[in-house]
Amino acid sequence: MSVRVYVNGIISDRESAVISIFDRGFLYGDSVYEVLRTSGGRTVDMDRHLDRLLRSGASIALAMPAPDELGRAIEDTLAAAQNPESYLRIIVTRGGGPITLDIREPERSSLVLIAAPLVMPPAELYERGASLAIVGVERTSRRAVDPAVKSGNYLNNIMALAEAKRAGAYEAIMCSPDGRVAEGSTSNLFVARGGRLVTPALATGILSGITRMRVIDIARAADLAVDEGDLRPDDVRGAEEAFITSSIRGVMPVTQVDDRVIGDGAPGPITRRLMELYTRYLADVARGATA
Repeated sequence: MSVRVYVNGIISDRESAVISIFDRGFLYGDSVYEVLRTSGGRTVDMDRHLDRLLRSGASIALAMPAPDELGRAIEDTLAAAQNPESYLRIIVTRGGGPITLDIREPERSSLVLIAAPLVMPPAELYERGASLAIVGVERTSRRAVDPAVKSGNYLNNIMALAEAKRAGAYEAIMCSPDGRVAEGSTSNLFVARGGRLVTPALATGILSGITRMRVIDIARAADLAVDEGDLRPDDVRGAEEAFITSSIRGVMPVTQVDDRVIGDGAPGPITRRLMELYTRYLADVARGATA
């Protein structure tokens, strides 16, 4: 197993990979990115990830690589890594040029890919559930850097997670400036109430998570009711069940929020069912049986 890095057409190991210190991705976080995984060596929800990458780029007026260039880079980098299962990070920066905030000055965008062995969270988190802390760090307003843009400007999320870790929690949950529950530092949130699932609506000011969308599709196909709406902190603390989703974690149960135990302190029946259904989905990807 190995790590391979693609930088503007050159694939190397992690020690040899270089990019200019004048690249705006390094200087300003002026970049967009996606993270996904493979299952059976096949990429999971690649089309959805690339669609979101292109939308993120368009939202910040960033010139994006052509789809065929992206496709070749992904294929070549995964092949070079030769991992049974891979973590894949795709990054497009605005590139190098003069040190200025003016986005008209960069020379050309840079494409960087990182393929590494897939490392899953500890099994204990899926067996016993994770703990969340609803933190004071607010999610960025949609009037600032829109949370719908998956950008390399990540300090908001970093500070939120740091606050959660100080409280002894696994993951942070941030609220929007108006006090509605938004999302985790690297995850989307679902709660179960009265047999229905609720997840914060996109209008709250969140990233449209790829696994969030996939889980909504899977749940509705299984006749589980899912609402996209508003949640307040006490709605989460008082939930019957809760779980978070992300491309690497999949569906991870939550059994504690702040100082409140969720349900009976073990993953609930709806959560367990969705964990199983998502595992089946990954198996379908591995077999090439998905659309």
